[in-house]
Amino acid sequence: MSAMQGGLSFGLYAHITGWGKALPERVVTNDELAQIVDTSDEWIRTRTGIRQRRVAVDPSETSATLGAKAARAALEVADIPASKVDMIICATSSPEHIFPSTACVIQDLIGAVNAGAFDISAACSGFVYGLGLAKGLIASGQAETILVIGTETLSRIVDWSDRNTCVLFGDGAGAVVVQASPVPGGILTTEMGCDGSGGDLLSLPAGGSKMPATLETVASGQHFIKMNGRAVFRFATRVMADATRRVLDKAGLGIDDVDLVIPHQANERIIAVSMRHLGLPDEKVFRNLQYYGNTSTASIPIALTEAIEQGLVKPSDVLVMVGFGAGLTWAGAAIQWGVPTQEKEAPFWRASQRAAMYNLARARSQLMRISRRLEGSLITEEGDTLTEVVGKRLDELRKSKKEGEKEEPAEKEEQGGSGEQ
Repeated sequence: MSAMQGGLSFGLYAHITGWGKALPERVVTNDELAQIVDTSDEWIRTRTGIRQRRVAVDPSETSATLGAKAARAALEVADIPASKVDMIICATSSPEHIFPSTACVIQDLIGAVNAGAFDISAACSGFVYGLGLAKGLIASGQAETILVIGTETLSRIVDWSDRNTCVLFGDGAGAVVVQASPVPGGILTTEMGCDGSGGDLLSLPAGGSKMPATLETVASGQHFIKMNGRAVFRFATRVMADATRRVLDKAGLGIDDVDLVIPHQANERIIAVSMRHLGLPDEKVFRNLQYYGNTSTASIPIALTEAIEQGLVKPSDVLVMVGFGAGLTWAGAAIQWGVPTQEKEAPFWRASQRAAMYNLARARSQLMRISRRLEGSLITEEGDTLTEVVGKRLDELRKSKKEGEKEEPAEKEEQGGSGEQ
């Protein structure tokens, strides 16, 4: 069975046509962390492979703004306007709010006025889950152009006094444009799974309906990430290799067919052990966690973007993206790359056009907000607008006036009749 046989039904294939990343400027090194917790650069590097990570220190820099920036970069590569996007799928473990979804906030920020939008909560596996959903929407004909985004500001839910977790995580976002095409290839197959019995091994205990925020939950640090590192390590090294095999089997491919694996960038030892189980050489496995740490849902799209920038992805290459995360979840995607990766020379006016479009999107958003506030002040609890209220009052006045005119002649008749008697 060839790679082409793993394609989509109904004659449509789902190709990645755009990619982009967004990272906070602030770099936090291991040496800096050693000044606030009992750790060292050597301890972190030998156990995780991480040397530094990015942290969003500006309050205005959030999961949504980073996601929007990565989405704009991906749209620029694909050379399509935001108005052409049919759906936005945002994977995040650090959403802007419980609701509305971070995807909806991003939709507003980029002016994707024709797009639906929703979030995925599958932890670090979320981005690959998103690719699977994008493939399904395209195969069923429900969408032609989809943005899949992974975005995180994990630094805001990390306990910076816990060296077992604070050294691991970083902030950032990555995005891809997935488009329908009759050309065989693209996202061939996906593998998605979970084992909910391990949900307590990696979690954010408080803030949901089970444990709402109270003084006690805040004081006891229940709003920070909690992790059983050893148990997660054992799970990850097993499931990363298994998911890779399964997704390749679905596509009718073998390990030897793989040109590049882009794994979730959580821990160097997890990557090394799981890829060794597969018999894959280092040159076929992409790594960049030394610079960014574990950015959860954003790690794979950031890594894909950098692999392309480094010239490691070429048309017809077979890629595997594979990850694991809280839940416990896992996911893999087999992709036959189908688009050129070299930079296209855009017309000189295109950048100005895009800037104008995003400025218009911001203006539209502000006008919509103002109109809703005005509308809210002019509508009654029954849902009537000011015009409708005035109209009803005028009708009531006309009605009462007519009734008054009818009563007046009747009274005169009664008075006249009394005189005759």
